[in-house]
Amino acid sequence: MSAWLPSAPCTPGACVEPARTAAAVPRAVLRLTAVTALVLAGIVLAPFARRRGRIPAEWVGRWCRMIVRAVGVRVGLTGAAPPAGGLLLVANHVSWLDIPLLTAVRPARMLAKAEVGKWPVAGALAARGGTLFIERDRLRALPGTVARIAGALRGGAAVTAFPEGSTWCGRAHGPFRRAVFQAALDAGVPVQPVSLRYRQHGGGPGTAAAFVGDDTLLASLWRVARTRGLVAEVEIRPVIPPGSHPDRRALAHAAQPPTPGPAWTHTALLADRPMTSHTAPPTAQGMTRAR
Repeated sequence: MSAWLPSAPCTPGACVEPARTAAAVPRAVLRLTAVTALVLAGIVLAPFARRRGRIPAEWVGRWCRMIVRAVGVRVGLTGAAPPAGGLLLVANHVSWLDIPLLTAVRPARMLAKAEVGKWPVAGALAARGGTLFIERDRLRALPGTVARIAGALRGGAAVTAFPEGSTWCGRAHGPFRRAVFQAALDAGVPVQPVSLRYRQHGGGPGTAAAFVGDDTLLASLWRVARTRGLVAEVEIRPVIPPGSHPDRRALAHAAQPPTPGPAWTHTALLADRPMTSHTAPPTAQGMTRAR
């Protein structure tokens, strides 16, 4: 098995619970219509924006926040703003929602499997956004991929990766694979860990947002749009400075999110309103407003 190709035991039938409270069908349709309109607007406007130079990171972050809000998800943000410059941003992987959430926190080049580049519409958008594609089934390609990531980091780019290599339902996490952390060591840049958690309003960890196993994107979109009171909690954890860990194994272990448990549930139940950041990054301001 490739170092890029781990698997998760989570499946829609075993892990994803039906929404306890569902939005009316017309409201869900309106939400999906709004998301579709935003995506199409991004496709149409991106080439015009690029003609004037690089698309401002603030625009990208605002667009991602609008997508998350349009689908009916409230967002709570805690932690300090990620540092500027070259940075490896890593997070656990639960849902397709993870991508706009992290991009709203810190616009960055995304790490994705090569198959994503062949997807209609989404593949073209990913390529235009500077996505670094991985050939996950070719172990021989691993050193070259790490070198490409390190090169981007040395050039001052932020790169976002999901080191679990697969989505999990959110009630458990997979181990962080070590390969991507070698790029941070080689480039001498900090690592920014982020923990992503989803719950339904008034409850503990929920799986409505999970995009796992043989689940389809359309089915997941519909489930999220129909779920009322879905909250995404984004915890920006302390940055790991370069040189603080001797090897990629230790670095991956340090970046690993805490195991979900009673403490997690208690924190999620402390307040009915979304959490706010103590020092929210400019691109994350306004993420906590309810839809």
